[in-house]
Amino acid sequence: MTSTTKCRRTVLSIAVVAALTGVAACGSSDSGKEGGGDDPFAALRLADKSTDDADSVKIESTGDMGDLMSIKADGEVDWADGLHGTLTITYTGGQAADQMNQLGITSTEARYLPDAYYANMGDLFAGQYGGKQWIRYGYDDVEDMIGGASGAYVKEHLQSVTPNQSVQLLLASGDVEKVGEEEVRGEQTTHYAGTVNVADIQEQNANLGEEMRAELEEQLKASGITTADIDLWINDDNLLVKKVERGDTANGELNSTVYYSDYGVEVSVEEPPASQTVDYKDLMNDLPTS
Repeated sequence: MTSTTKCRRTVLSIAVVAALTGVAACGSSDSGKEGGGDDPFAALRLADKSTDDADSVKIESTGDMGDLMSIKADGEVDWADGLHGTLTITYTGGQAADQMNQLGITSTEARYLPDAYYANMGDLFAGQYGGKQWIRYGYDDVEDMIGGASGAYVKEHLQSVTPNQSVQLLLASGDVEKVGEEEVRGEQTTHYAGTVNVADIQEQNANLGEEMRAELEEQLKASGITTADIDLWINDDNLLVKKVERGDTANGELNSTVYYSDYGVEVSVEEPPASQTVDYKDLMNDLPTS
């Protein structure tokens, strides 16, 4: 495989990883809405439902994954009727920034729609592909290209990103403590923290159903995550306003900080014009294989 081909394959993959890291680091897609239980689990169940029911939110995030990438992202997402959203993802370090710089890219616009994720790759890329500056990543195609449990994880995670995923993950851990009352960007919140050990999820029976625990365990294994430390800050309206995640993955240590605001914001996303879009599957098929 030539260095140019390797670079192009890497750039195509980076855009997918950035899409995952920019919105949410890890979590499950189904909302666990069981009631009852003692604090702090009762508080987290209430936050899970309230956050899920809010339907949309503005996001500001930073994240890094080993030496693969460091990024920051801001935008808004709506999950009321399938995932819709827009993010500006800026590559601030790691292999991702180096590879993107070869295409003259420091940031990309990302658009999330129910059937596909779109990444704007800039003018230099468009010059190489007949004026097409957008790559379309169909979720089914991404799953097929990656293959196995990892492909299924990427597909599901791209389709179903919501802030309450981290709440569910902390519920699944069975290891949660109330740290205390803290102020986050001028807002009074309650801080909760815990550690998720993937190997122990199936042993936790009190907080999530057996089916959800099994699904969550498979998703985390597919992502390469073995352990994760999670801190959540929840406001008086039972809405998540900040999360910090630190985890060990197959690609190195993952760190993610996300701020959530303006729940219920109106989100408008347009599908990029077909004349300016090239499909990820077609790009991969056109590249020579080793």
